[in-house]
Amino acid sequence: MNPRTDLWLQNLLDERDGAALYDGLARYERDEARAKSFRDMADAERRHAEIWQRKLEKEGAPLPPNHPTSRVRALVWLARRLGTSAVVPMVVEAEERDAKKYEAQGDEAVAIAREEREHREVLSGMTPAGSGTARAIISTRERWHRGGGRAGSIRAAIFGMNDGLLSNLSLMLGVAGAGVETRSVVVTGFAGLLAGAFSMAAGEYTSVASQRDLLARQVALERREIEEAPEEEAAELALIFKQKGLSTEQASRTAAEILKRPESALDTLVREELGLDPEDLGSPFGAASSSFVMFAVGAIVPVLPFLLVKGQVAAAAAAALAGVVLASVGGLVGFLSGTSVVKSAGRMLGLAALAGGVTYLVGRLFGAAIG
Repeated sequence: MNPRTDLWLQNLLDERDGAALYDGLARYERDEARAKSFRDMADAERRHAEIWQRKLEKEGAPLPPNHPTSRVRALVWLARRLGTSAVVPMVVEAEERDAKKYEAQGDEAVAIAREEREHREVLSGMTPAGSGTARAIISTRERWHRGGGRAGSIRAAIFGMNDGLLSNLSLMLGVAGAGVETRSVVVTGFAGLLAGAFSMAAGEYTSVASQRDLLARQVALERREIEEAPEEEAAELALIFKQKGLSTEQASRTAAEILKRPESALDTLVREELGLDPEDLGSPFGAASSSFVMFAVGAIVPVLPFLLVKGQVAAAAAAALAGVVLASVGGLVGFLSGTSVVKSAGRMLGLAALAGGVTYLVGRLFGAAIG
């Protein structure tokens, strides 16, 4: 193949992946409006793929089988397990990268770039902080609205595990560097594991419980507004439907119909204005439990070598094992985000090496000073 057909082939593969991803997100999205948006974007990606396929066929280039990549399969699996909201933030920036890629190619790719940016705007509107959407417009008028929603489940899990691993590794390396016997280092490691895990769990429980109370209050305020100011709420619903492509007349008529059923209107407004699922405002106990477990999983990693070997060999083994785990997690984040796996893994490994190295040296200096 020549460079031009190589580029077209990569474009084809990217668009096929996009179609498979959005089809998967639509399949596991419970909100019909969002599911329709995903299906519309999947159709657009298929149209884009057809453009590159026709070019390749014209050149007589062989076409690869249409199978989604492992990254797309992983993202769809996560959407099935955790909900589409956990995946959407990883997809937003990928659309921006695709837009820039097509703009650089020029010609007919510029029109595709515009559609990719439109996809990014739609996806951004699905996040609690979405800007330029009906939600953002409404929130400027109703000041009691505050960006809610739970932190991404994937991000929270990665943060909890990394925090446990890095903090306990640093703690144990600092103690080991001071020349303390292996048994004491192990006791320190388990103490750090339990203390950190309970601290994370308590903090997460308090945070989610407070946020749940706030979100429940917002839902209650929205219910009261529907009762006391139905005209304003009808205007908000109409704005939402206009941004979904309905004409002014259709949007107003649809809003009026929905307001005849207050609970249905409440459900729509809460989802669209606040970006919330009114049936799923977060579980404080669930958040605390998952934080405890993920922190403990990370924190046990540097303890394991000290259970098998002793002294500086154990410290080196703990650092090496932690480095492998952190690099793997960093690479996974890059893989799911569609960015450089090597860069993401290297960044995480570098930060861990800095933290662990500094605490080990401080331990050595402290041990020498009191020895």
